[in-house]
Amino acid sequence: MRWKFLLKPGWLALTVVVFLFAALCFSALAPWQFHRHDERALQNEAVSTAGDPVPLHEVLPGDTAPDGDTQWERVTIEGTYLPDDEVIARLRTVQGEPAFEVLTPLRTSDGEVVLINRGYVRPDDNTGVGPVEAPPQGPVTVSARVRVDEDDPGNRDAFADESTEGRMHAYSVDSRVVARATDLDIRPGYFQLETDQPGVLTALPLPQLQQGPFFSYALQWVAFGVMALLGWLYFTIREARPGGVLAGPEPGEKSDSAAQDGPPTAGDEHGERATEKRPATKQQPKKSKRKSVAQILAEDEEAERQASAEAGSSRH
Repeated sequence: MRWKFLLKPGWLALTVVVFLFAALCFSALAPWQFHRHDERALQNEAVSTAGDPVPLHEVLPGDTAPDGDTQWERVTIEGTYLPDDEVIARLRTVQGEPAFEVLTPLRTSDGEVVLINRGYVRPDDNTGVGPVEAPPQGPVTVSARVRVDEDDPGNRDAFADESTEGRMHAYSVDSRVVARATDLDIRPGYFQLETDQPGVLTALPLPQLQQGPFFSYALQWVAFGVMALLGWLYFTIREARPGGVLAGPEPGEKSDSAAQDGPPTAGDEHGERATEKRPATKQQPKKSKRKSVAQILAEDEEAERQASAEAGSSRH
């Protein structure tokens, strides 16, 4: 059968690679981009449709943690800042430039502690944190956006040393990290101050309302998976047809070399095929060997003697 080439090791390896790649495109890569597209659409909707701020407990009752449905909601919080427990988030980028974000806990009028992101400051000339304006003292009412805690892959704690001038620094904006560093019981999530709020520094900008390229990326991964399968099918059909490189001749078919040979001669007992006689090619004349210097000199001397003898005979 021509389909026996499907069992060849090389073809089996190619088949496994193609189908694994297609499965990865359909089950992981394309869904991942579709999920990112949905997240961006949800974020844009939350940012653009957020109405007037409402009290915190109406959006997040009890100790409810923020999620994708409540992120970017506008809330109002009443309480008092705790500047002694302030933490600086380092290695941040705002509008394409380095920045430090200032995280200050706030004790609400209900007695719970929330983490307030007061905005950002730019590095000073020594790439360190410059002077940071202290938050106002006494009770305040602030308007902020609900945010989900960031995840640090290294799960690093906040620290303070000579390089930070005694200030607590963290690698992520995470209420859990600040809680461990300050021994405060901080509720999950954090709250990003809006412009012109008590204690705000330079307010963080809201995300741009753009869909991004995620949907087109997802379609590309689907197309890659389909093209891989179609390419495998094309080469499979081509190999199964007569003349395929891997399939080989069908039983009873003669190979090209066998087709060119004639039938066995009658006098050949072993069944050997007679080969066609090729016409003898005309042999080219052999080139004369190159004369040595001694032979050339001897011929010249012989020619001079013959010339002298002919001159003497002509005189007589």
